[in-house]
Amino acid sequence: MKRLHLAALVAATAAVVATATGFAFGGSTTSEPSPIYGVTIPDGYRQWELVAPAQEADPLNELRVVLGNKVALKAYRDGTLPFPDGTVLAKLAWKHVQSPEFKTASIPGAATTVQFMVKDSKKYAATGGWGFGRFINGKPVDQAQHETCFACHQALVKNHDYVFTRLAP
Repeated sequence: MKRLHLAALVAATAAVVATATGFAFGGSTTSEPSPIYGVTIPDGYRQWELVAPAQEADPLNELRVVLGNKVALKAYRDGTLPFPDGTVLAKLAWKHVQSPEFKTASIPGAATTVQFMVKDSKKYAATGGWGFGRFINGKPVDQAQHETCFACHQALVKNHDYVFTRLAP
């Protein structure tokens, strides 16, 4: 029940941010594909279930939520590693700002990126079975940024199938 409530809160917050900033996280497979990997923004990802929220410290200073498709959530709940092909994770990020109504709370400010990890062990064999896509305002970032994705995941979370996020309790 809490997980569904939080997912609804995240969706509502994103809608407010999109209205206030003109930035929408998108949700269409007609997006341009990411360099190197060819990952596009999947339809309906905003309705996926919450995996976990996070707060990133400076210099990024972001609030983040990771959502997963049904394949991802089943793997998380079953403790399946490596994640099966068909797993897709979405990370939505916003700058965090102080709430004007509640001084001890941080709330989403301007949206920054939406990122995807797509598991296809054959297509992405050279990068641990994962393809990456990072988008700003619905457009993929440049190739240089995509070249850093796997190296970071490989260096820090190789023992967790290259995935940082753990399922929130």
